[in-house]
Amino acid sequence: MDNESPSPAGNAPEWSVSDLSGALKRTLEDAFGFVRVRGEISGYRGPVGSGHVYFSLKDANAKIDAVIWKGVFGRLKTKPQEGLEVIAIGKITTFAGKSSYQIIIDSLEPAGIGALMALLEERRKKLAAEGLFDPGRKQLIPFLPRVVGVVTSPTGAVIRDILHRLEERFPRQVLVWPVRVQGESSAAEVANAIAGFNALPEGGRIPRPDVIIVARGGGSLEDLMGFNEEVVVRAAAASLIPLVSAVGHETDVTLIDHAADLRSPTPTGAAEKVVPVRAELLGQVTDLSRRLSGATLRLSERRRSDLRALARALPTPETLL
Repeated sequence: MDNESPSPAGNAPEWSVSDLSGALKRTLEDAFGFVRVRGEISGYRGPVGSGHVYFSLKDANAKIDAVIWKGVFGRLKTKPQEGLEVIAIGKITTFAGKSSYQIIIDSLEPAGIGALMALLEERRKKLAAEGLFDPGRKQLIPFLPRVVGVVTSPTGAVIRDILHRLEERFPRQVLVWPVRVQGESSAAEVANAIAGFNALPEGGRIPRPDVIIVARGGGSLEDLMGFNEEVVVRAAAASLIPLVSAVGHETDVTLIDHAADLRSPTPTGAAEKVVPVRAELLGQVTDLSRRLSGATLRLSERRRSDLRALARALPTPETLL
């Protein structure tokens, strides 16, 4: 038998490495597109020199590389942290230089209430350590403000309830700074509103509020997350105008509640805390006026009685002569 060299393997096409990598990339991206992946963040490396973020998502049996581009990282509501369980939404793609695949993340959110609570507790401890929740920082709420600033949505029941309650108790001038109270832009808008009220000059064209109410109706933990963001907490702590937080229902507690000068269980309750009842004040003034008049009459009568007694003790003119 002749020693012949092996023949080519049938008629299989010949690929270049680049062509094969490109074909694999297209196949993978076409098959999956955008996906939602649940996993734990591992090997987190904060923004590197380029501003991009790299880490892995893992579970008990597998691991996938992940990257967040600089522009996306800046607008994420939930920032990645080592060990945090998250749901990542992004696009699967390949990286030809390593012959590997990865997920390019477009959005990130904690995976479930447990992860969200753990994230909030860690954030609370961090901000508390900075002294932002120190009771010594709290300001007194003015007894009778001239102007009340309200940071909330301009539509819905919350602003109507606050205005109605203020009108019932003691009508005051109200300035509403409209914001979104839910969604990605909510935290930035609320923080800007608090800073905006504080930036108003005394005696300016727009009156500067004497007290600020930050309000929102009830909702799930995810709905209220905007009021747990650092930017909102720091704005509330830095406010030179006394601030009342009224976010959610009585059982809802957000991080802005710790930084505010006063927490109210409901938006309506906040309106009750910032102004007294006008009718009660008028009643007290009337009562005090009556008591003052009575005290004045009693004092005059006592002085008159004392004068008569002293006059009786004086000798008569005849005796003096």
